[in-house]
Amino acid sequence: MPRRSSSVVGREFGNGVRDAIKQTHMTHRQIAENLDWDESKLSDMVRGKGGVSEAEVLQLLAFCRVPPAETRHLITLYRETRENGYLQTPAEGWPDKMRVLIEQERLANVITVWSMNLIPGRLQTSDYMRAVVAGGVRDDSVDYEKVITTRLARRELFHWSREFVFFVHEQALRLPVGSPDVMKDQLLHLLGMEQRSYITIRVVPTAMGAHAGLSGSFMQLRYEKFEPVVFIESQTSGLFLEDKASLAIYAKALKLLDRQAMDAVQSKELITSILN
Repeated sequence: MPRRSSSVVGREFGNGVRDAIKQTHMTHRQIAENLDWDESKLSDMVRGKGGVSEAEVLQLLAFCRVPPAETRHLITLYRETRENGYLQTPAEGWPDKMRVLIEQERLANVITVWSMNLIPGRLQTSDYMRAVVAGGVRDDSVDYEKVITTRLARRELFHWSREFVFFVHEQALRLPVGSPDVMKDQLLHLLGMEQRSYITIRVVPTAMGAHAGLSGSFMQLRYEKFEPVVFIESQTSGLFLEDKASLAIYAKALKLLDRQAMDAVQSKELITSILN
């Protein structure tokens, strides 16, 4: 039961508990007094740090009169807080998966991305996104324009208070996605974004051959207050890795990519040469 470190699923669980408490219009102290709890127990629960039993979670949710469906959802999240990592196969599909990722990105202060086949999502133009959708497997239940709008909204997180490092394979820059005009605008957009002091774009050249990122694209999120996590996205799910062994492997991969990639100036020159 005791757990004093916050995980991705723990923070997601804590957000749900916070919403439940908010609906009561009561303070944490008032609720703690009604449940005969120490206020710190409620505070730890809201911050995703655990320290409570499933029975106590049910007690709180019942006190807050949380509907059965939401109670089942929060209990599922609570049980997953004991696992290493968080596999998302959300019932609401893509939008819910993206919501959790954006929340974790908002908390992170250093975001490092490795992208092997495409321009990193956060750096894509809307036309490039539409071309990716047009050339891929489509799900008729998904509103892709809404997906694109949500992805574009992630740009709001670009801020000097955070550091962004993008490792991109040269093949992603040369892969023709959409028309020549779409690719031209996309490459110009990259050159524009890399002028920001808090954004670094590093290209792994094709001439490198085998490299540290061959296992696939991923994102590392580092926080001031929490342990780092690695996010891997598939067609239908998202996986947050938090166990020490996995984090060590991906950290080692990033160190190798740092040695194998061109520096920022060389990368800019390569992008410019492709553009010309």
